[in-house]
Amino acid sequence: MIDDFVKEYLHSDLREIRETMLWKLDGLGEYDIRRPLTSTGTNLLGLVKHLSLSESRYFGEVFDRPFPEPLPRWDDIGKRGTDMWATEHETREEIVARYRRVWEHSDTTITTLAIDSPGHVPWWPRPNVMLFNVLVHMLTETSRHAGHADILREKLDGATGTAAGYTNPRRDSAFWEARRAEIERAAKAAIERR
Repeated sequence: MIDDFVKEYLHSDLREIRETMLWKLDGLGEYDIRRPLTSTGTNLLGLVKHLSLSESRYFGEVFDRPFPEPLPRWDDIGKRGTDMWATEHETREEIVARYRRVWEHSDTTITTLAIDSPGHVPWWPRPNVMLFNVLVHMLTETSRHAGHADILREKLDGATGTAAGYTNPRRDSAFWEARRAEIERAAKAAIERR
């Protein structure tokens, strides 16, 4: 009984955070979802692409249920990092559609297997895992990247939150300038007190 509860609880959270990732693209133009917004090139569409490839592996080959579409191998050193950005030939629609197909494949794996079903992650130091381990890992990984996406989206247009219905109230630039100045003053004051 607790196993079913745990599996559904983790799965439900994963489904919600996936939707958050796609919501971060809503309302933005092609350039804004693709352009590098950090010194390492992190961008919104690249995060979605990365998560689709990661999730397809974790809920696919780890449990001998490979995702049916060709994807770069995890152990192809020459392709490392190319999952973090979209080429000019890849469309938003293709990447988002693949992510949704990955969800369907992953959801089937999750609902079909018991929470203690064995899997094998050859790139982990302790490669013998259970579905539980992979669910926690992918929920953590997706949440981590949703946090990145939240910051990137805020940098682009000020939108924050997990879904359109839960965005922080839009405040004008004067409010945010005053808030930032208040935080800056507190930071400097803390240093001066030392």
